[in-house]
Amino acid sequence: MEAVILGYGVFFLTLGGVYALLALGLNVQWGYVGMLNVGIAAFFAVGAYASAILTGPADPAHLGGFGLPVWLGMSGAAFFAALLGLAIGLVTLRLRSDYLAIASIGIAEIVRLVLKNEDWLTNGVRGIAGIPRPFEALWPGNGGLAMLLVVWGLVFLAFLLNHRAHRSPWGRVLRGIRDNEPAARAMGKNSLAFRLQAFVLGCAVMGLAGSAYAHFVGFISPEAFDPVFATFLVWVMLIAGGSGNNTGAILGALLIWGVWSGTEILTGYLPAEVQTQAGALRVLAIGVLLQAILILRPEGLLPERPPRPVWRKETSR
Repeated sequence: MEAVILGYGVFFLTLGGVYALLALGLNVQWGYVGMLNVGIAAFFAVGAYASAILTGPADPAHLGGFGLPVWLGMSGAAFFAALLGLAIGLVTLRLRSDYLAIASIGIAEIVRLVLKNEDWLTNGVRGIAGIPRPFEALWPGNGGLAMLLVVWGLVFLAFLLNHRAHRSPWGRVLRGIRDNEPAARAMGKNSLAFRLQAFVLGCAVMGLAGSAYAHFVGFISPEAFDPVFATFLVWVMLIAGGSGNNTGAILGALLIWGVWSGTEILTGYLPAEVQTQAGALRVLAIGVLLQAILILRPEGLLPERPPRPVWRKETSR
């Protein structure tokens, strides 16, 4: 019984860390600069498949067999997700927020269809198996625990980078563009360049989350990147935790993931004829929770707070 509880705890915290990475990536785009990216699933999937192809064993059914170290696979995942974000951003970031949302949905659907139908690249709906876990050979029998440490190490790193970015002059420009873009332009800031930088950075973090997911689960297929799991939940996590607050993004990820996992356990006790509708009931429960948070805490559980000013001691001449 203890082994079962420990195993579920590792599973819960690891996937919670993956969602925390996704929420941190979205926080750079939406929380910092106000870009409405509704195509999170695309960058999540590209990161997962890129890392799986780069590190997985050879398989005649799909591209791969490079056998690179996991850290190179994760770096490649962030790179290819950022590259996709750069290509998309150059075309779409000139659009208004609502049009950007429509464009990102369409691009996410294109990526999903490519992953589903290009068998030579991704093995189609059959997916990619045999994705290695880091440190599994060095720590036999504890691959899941090792992956938990790796994932939360990545969360900690992303949190530090986001926090420094938020306090930096670059972050202040992003928030200025978010709050009053014409005023930022009047001060000589190239808003398109700053928005593109934030979009690419957020996509890279999302790709890193996809890599972490692939190496933890060991198998990926297009169904794993359904917009409900890979886009809707991430938005709920960020809004519930507090948009613009990195700590809130992590808190929201753990809270909403806990509710989502808990409702899955509870639906197992429902009558068999009702369990087929359990997925819709779980989405409804998340929606109700989000509405309650928006009514009681409109800015999220941990609202954004302006960074403390850095006072420099004046030096006498």
